[in-house]
Amino acid sequence: MKAIVNTTVCPLYGKPGRENSLVDEVLYGMTVEILDQPEAGWLRVRTHYRYEGIVPEGDLICDRERVKAWEALPKKQVRHKNFCDVLSQPKVQGWIMKTVPKGGLAAPVGRPENGWQQVVLADGRTGYVPAGILEDLPEDPERRREEELRGALVEAAMSYRGTHYRWGGKSPMGIDCSGLVSMAYMLCGILIYRDADIREGFPIHRIALEDVKPGDLLFFPGHVAMYIGQGRYCHSTARAGADGFTVNSLRPEDPEYRADLAEQITQVGSWF
Repeated sequence: MKAIVNTTVCPLYGKPGRENSLVDEVLYGMTVEILDQPEAGWLRVRTHYRYEGIVPEGDLICDRERVKAWEALPKKQVRHKNFCDVLSQPKVQGWIMKTVPKGGLAAPVGRPENGWQQVVLADGRTGYVPAGILEDLPEDPERRREEELRGALVEAAMSYRGTHYRWGGKSPMGIDCSGLVSMAYMLCGILIYRDADIREGFPIHRIALEDVKPGDLLFFPGHVAMYIGQGRYCHSTARAGADGFTVNSLRPEDPEYRADLAEQITQVGSWF
């Protein structure tokens, strides 16, 4: 059975209970597969990118017909804004019906009018968003030129600049290292493994460090970053003084150089 995420950011835990650490987050409008119910009010789910965790049942829409209707609707995503409020009326004074985060989904209805786009929400209600916020889902990455796609990956990762570190986080409310790179790839239509590792069955493969190019991934013990070019990489780190998204360098002569990372690269991964 499937369900729809019906809250801005749905937490995934390793065990039932909000007092537990996050393992991941799922974003509004995404569909998950329900695996079982470990205890009342909690469901074990598998995401469309094959990550599993336990979520609050109240954060999901579990009605089969509503899920079927939602899956049949064409979707658009929030990509270049951190969040998008869905309003009750096509004007800024409308009340906020739902807030969709970067990477979250909404279903447009008809054509925009007077700068506003009507949308259907996961629960079937309709509301309005500024017409320019929602964007088409990414095209098949195989059809894009390599240089263009590498640039899009870097742009997507850099769009989280200013986001603080959150263990298990995957939104502008807070993001961790693998959340950052996996979301950057997801925004470009590629599903990679959510943790800081190269996992068989996912589309990242090992390459040599000397072959690294923008959009490729650098792996360290328990950590991952995206290479953005000219010896620099972006990542989300809990290190004091950075406390989230930051840019560092592999070059000792650069002020952003971090020897503790540059000297501990375990592997380099690429989709290309």
